[in-house]
Amino acid sequence: MRIDIGSAKPLEHATPALVIGCFEDDRDPLYHDCDTALGGLLGRLAESREFTGKHGSARLLHTLGRLPAERLLLVGLGKKKDISAERLRQGAGNAVSALRGARVASFSSALHHAASLPHAAETVAMGMLLGSYSFEQYKTKEKELRFTFDAVTVLLDSGEEAEAERQALERARIVSEGVTLARDLVSHPGNVVTPVYLAQAARELAERNGLECRVYELEELERMGMNALVGVGKGAAVAPRLIVLRYQGGKGRPVALVGKGITFDSGGISIKPGAGMEAMKTDMAGSAAVLGTMEAAARLKLPVNLVGIVPTAENMPDGNAFKPGDILTSLSGTTIEITNTDAEGRLILCDALHFAREQFKPAAMVDLATLTGACVVALGHEASGLMGNDQRLVDALKRAGDETGERVWPLPLWEEYGEVMKSDVADLKNAGSRDGGAISAGWFLKQFVGDTRWAHLDIAGTAWNDKARPYGPKGATGVGVRLLLEFLQAR
Repeated sequence: MRIDIGSAKPLEHATPALVIGCFEDDRDPLYHDCDTALGGLLGRLAESREFTGKHGSARLLHTLGRLPAERLLLVGLGKKKDISAERLRQGAGNAVSALRGARVASFSSALHHAASLPHAAETVAMGMLLGSYSFEQYKTKEKELRFTFDAVTVLLDSGEEAEAERQALERARIVSEGVTLARDLVSHPGNVVTPVYLAQAARELAERNGLECRVYELEELERMGMNALVGVGKGAAVAPRLIVLRYQGGKGRPVALVGKGITFDSGGISIKPGAGMEAMKTDMAGSAAVLGTMEAAARLKLPVNLVGIVPTAENMPDGNAFKPGDILTSLSGTTIEITNTDAEGRLILCDALHFAREQFKPAAMVDLATLTGACVVALGHEASGLMGNDQRLVDALKRAGDETGERVWPLPLWEEYGEVMKSDVADLKNAGSRDGGAISAGWFLKQFVGDTRWAHLDIAGTAWNDKARPYGPKGATGVGVRLLLEFLQAR
C-alpha cells in the first residue's frame, strides 16, 4: 500500500473513506464537526450503544453526500487515559481490517489527530501498513476477485513540521517493508525457502542496498570446523550455509545480529509428531528478522555498523543424518553430546555466535531464534523470551519491545540451570530436562559468547499468529524487525 500525504482539512477532503479516532469518554473537535455535518448521527449511535468508541471497535458509515468523504470510518480507541502508541497502532490496524471487509482500496486518515502522542502520524501509518499485509502468492483461483489496498492519504497540517512528518512517514514505509520481507520469507513453503534460497535472498538484499555479502558453503564450513552447523544439515539434500552481511553506517565495533535459519525442521532422527509439522517451515523466522532488519537499517542509513549472520540448514532424517549419541566438536572446540536431534537450533547458533565473536569483535550480539516450545509454554504468544549476560543490553531490548509493541519478557540465566546440560562423555549435552527448557537452551548459547555483551530472543511463540491481530494478519508476524530497529536507533 502506498502512502500519500495530503494537507486538506479532513472535512473538506474528498476521499472514498475518511478514518477518524473516537474515545469512549471524550470527543475531540473533529468528531463533533463530523457529527454536526451528519445531523447528529454519531451522537445517536453513541446513545444507542451501537458505537461507543470501545477499544478494538470500528464502524463504517456512508455520509450520503453530507461530507466530501463518501464514507466515514469511526475507530474506537477506548478511554483517553489509556491511549498509547501501541493502542494507536492497533486502532490503525483495525481500520484497515474494516476497510478490507468493505473492499475500499484507497482512503484517507486523520486518525492521528485523536491522540496527542509523539510521532502519532508515523505510528498510525505503521499500523495501517502492517495491517494491510497479505500473502496470497500461491493461490491460483479467482485472482480477479482478490482485494489489495492501493493507497492511504495521511492528512497532515501544513507548517514548519511538515517536512519532519514526511520523513517520519517515509521511515514508517521503510520499516514496514523490512517487516514485509521477513513475513514473506517465513510465509513461503519449505520447498521454496531452502538454505540456497536464503543465501540468494541475502545476495540480492546486499546488491540493492550496497552491503557486503559472503556466503560460506559446505566445504568451507568443514574446513573452518563449524561441525555443529554441518552436523545438523547432514541429513538434508540441500547443504547448510553460513550467510554474513555487513552494513557500514557508523564508527566503532559493530553490533552483530544472529538469526536461526532452519528452513525446515522435521526433528531429524528424533522426529517430530506428524500433526502440525507443516508449521516447521517457520523455523527460520530468526533469520528472516535479521534480513529484514539489515534491509531497513541500510535504507534508513542508520549511523551504526552492523553484521548480520545467518546459519542455515534443513534438519532432516536420512542415512547421513546426525544421531542421538553422536558427539560434535563445535567451532569453539567445545564438544557436544547429541541427546536429541530436535534441539538443533542451539547447535547452528553456537557455531555462528562463536564465529561472530571471533571474526568481528562486536560491541554487542543479539540472536533471534524460534528456539524452544518451552518458551511458548512459559509466555504463550504474547511475548518473546529474553535472556542475556548484560543487564544494560537486556534493559535496552525490553524498552525497544515496549515501544514497538513487540514485547519481551526477561528470564533468568542462573548457573544452576546449566546443570542439566552437562554431559558424562563430552563438555555439554545439546538437550536436558524439559523443566526450564527455554532457559537451559539460553544457558547453552551463553557458553559460546565469552565476555561479549549478548542477548538471546526466543521468538517461538511470537513469530506466527494462529489468528489475525489488529495489525498482524494470521500467519507470519515478522517479529524482531521493528524491535531491533528501535533498539539500534536508540543507540
